[in-house]
Amino acid sequence: MAGELGGQGLSDALVILGAAGVVIPAFARIRISPVIGFILVGAAIGPAGLGLLAQAHPWLDPFTIDDRSRIEPFAEIGILMLLFGIGLELSFRRLWGMRRQVFGLGGAQMLATGLLLGAGLASLGGLSPVSALVLGIALAMSSTAIVMPLAGTSSTTGQTALAILLLQDLSLVPILLLLDAKSGTGALLGVAAGGATMIAGLLLVGRFLLPRLFAQAARTKSPELFLAISLLVLMLASVATGAVGLGAVAGALIAGLLIAETDYHAEVEVITAPLRGLALGIFLITVGMRLDLLALAANWPALLAATLAVLLCKALVVFALLRWRRSRTGTALETGLLMASPSELTLIVLASALAAGVIGAGAAAFWTLVTAIGLTLTPLLAAAGRRVARRFDPQALSSGASVATNMTIIFGFGRVGRIVADMLVEHRRPYLAVDGDIDCVAAAREEQRNVLFGDVARGDVVERFGLSQAAAVVLTMDDPVLTVRLTRDIRAACPAISIIARARDGAHAAQLYKAGATDAVPETMEGSLQMSEALLVDIGVAMGPVIASIHEKRSQLRAQIREAGELVEEPMLGRRR
Repeated sequence: MAGELGGQGLSDALVILGAAGVVIPAFARIRISPVIGFILVGAAIGPAGLGLLAQAHPWLDPFTIDDRSRIEPFAEIGILMLLFGIGLELSFRRLWGMRRQVFGLGGAQMLATGLLLGAGLASLGGLSPVSALVLGIALAMSSTAIVMPLAGTSSTTGQTALAILLLQDLSLVPILLLLDAKSGTGALLGVAAGGATMIAGLLLVGRFLLPRLFAQAARTKSPELFLAISLLVLMLASVATGAVGLGAVAGALIAGLLIAETDYHAEVEVITAPLRGLALGIFLITVGMRLDLLALAANWPALLAATLAVLLCKALVVFALLRWRRSRTGTALETGLLMASPSELTLIVLASALAAGVIGAGAAAFWTLVTAIGLTLTPLLAAAGRRVARRFDPQALSSGASVATNMTIIFGFGRVGRIVADMLVEHRRPYLAVDGDIDCVAAAREEQRNVLFGDVARGDVVERFGLSQAAAVVLTMDDPVLTVRLTRDIRAACPAISIIARARDGAHAAQLYKAGATDAVPETMEGSLQMSEALLVDIGVAMGPVIASIHEKRSQLRAQIREAGELVEEPMLGRRR
């Protein structure tokens, strides 16, 4: 039996990994969100798709998953990883700053949409008031797992959607408690007290323990250890909040927020990104497996009408609330369409309501299909929202300010990086320094310098550190190969940004110019020029002519290096491309 289960598990893993390997590049090539691809793959390989044919055609069995319950635990991990990633992009300071949007806008959206949908279901669907209200609140939720990867957190639309989604995620706990509680408000008060104590304990332990744990991991320079500690924090926080009745989702968000308060959040975000993406893909495949194609074909008019009604109601409520709050028309339209679909949390509430006897099995099955259809349409609605917003308000899509806006980003904070930072401070220009040596970062932070821990050799530095909004980038690392690669990557992503790079010698500087550096400063050349200046002054030449001649010589040498860089066809660092 164990061997059979192991074989099934291996077969399911191969199907999922094969789907990821096909879906992501294929849909990226045709510029369509992979979200749709994963959902469609789930519908195709699930028990309602090819799984129906697998019994008659055994050769299809390796390409199907006939039991959704086997991979749903991994889908739940995908949701936890998603909330963990959202927490990493936030901080308690930023979350506190969003409190009016979260509890004001988010609360108004849940209440208005739930009441409106509930009234419609009670009058047209023949449900009891309680059943209609529960179903209306469940459908009022939107998908954090799909919306946030589509919208991000830097744009105005993304920030508005995040505020609404955070309230919805937090509201899941009391909703489930109300459905499951057997002893009235006493159970709720007990969970609230236990939850508050647990959260306080997590905050206290995380504040003092996490920086020390990640500092040790940083000293080992082991990404595996970073990943292990991150997952340990995620799982312990999820288990802790689940044990007191708050749910694992709350713990995942808190774990991300705790790490976001440390100097290591950017590194953790990069290291966990592939795992978060794969886990989200598994979740989307399970959503697609809920699409019963036969049921869709048999009952498509009612399903289509219900789906359109839910989408229209939710979009109008969000649009009206944002316009009432004086948001731009384009932002309100885009956010309304983005938030129009139901959520994966809707499925959880439906299952709990069914178990509690609040709704019947037929209604639960029908609205589960509606939810799955809506989730599938979310990327299409997001794309339509962007187009509509661009037509009504071209400024609605402008991104929000990044932490790196108008800053100079310094990669490497050794002796060279420190001098550059000192000169920027002298001239009152903001900077952000990044270094992979945790001891160097710790010493700099004690001196109240704006330094962040991060390994620039891994991940996309442009996205991680907001280089598209930076004033300039300074590369001071004593690693010629890495410096050239970063110069090439940054120039490709940010054609207009100034890149000033440290070079070992003239040959290295020529290669940096070819890679796209605005200025490359060879150490050997500058050392020679400084020695020449000191010599000329010491033997009696006037300072003015000396400085003028030094500047002229520097310009001549840079012109020669640039000319050499234009002629370079291969790297000159001891190996060929």
